[in-house]
Amino acid sequence: MNSGLNAIFSCPKSYKNNKMKNTAKTMNGLYESLGLLFYAVAISDGTVHSKEWEKVKELVKEDWLYVDDFTDRYGTDAANQIEIVFDVLRESSKGSKECFGEFVEFYKMHPHAFSDEIKALTKKTAKAIANSFAGNNKSELVLLAKINLLLN
Repeated sequence: MNSGLNAIFSCPKSYKNNKMKNTAKTMNGLYESLGLLFYAVAISDGTVHSKEWEKVKELVKEDWLYVDDFTDRYGTDAANQIEIVFDVLRESSKGSKECFGEFVEFYKMHPHAFSDEIKALTKKTAKAIANSFAGNNKSELVLLAKINLLLN
């Protein structure tokens, strides 16, 4: 990996091998950041297609709601934040780069929140979103590669 990508994807040394306990606040932030990431994948070609939005909703219900027992301040499963953030972003002018950058920042600050299961499910979900409408285009493939590098 080149030095530029190392700077983007490396965690601060103070966070490496840190066995911090995940709090409800951290886990809600995790799911919000995943909403940003999945939106970044969907919007990477300039448009969020309805099939991509449907895929997000489907995967939240099928996979993400069963990852852990964290809830938001209203008592609903924290994984619902993925769908909520994604839906709000559909009405925004945020681009793929900006959303991915915010996800990377969260990851760098809270690497302990990303278990192997969450990393694998994140990659699976991102790939499914990218494949849901007319296969992968170049911008989606580049972003999927960046996600894989970050989460490995």
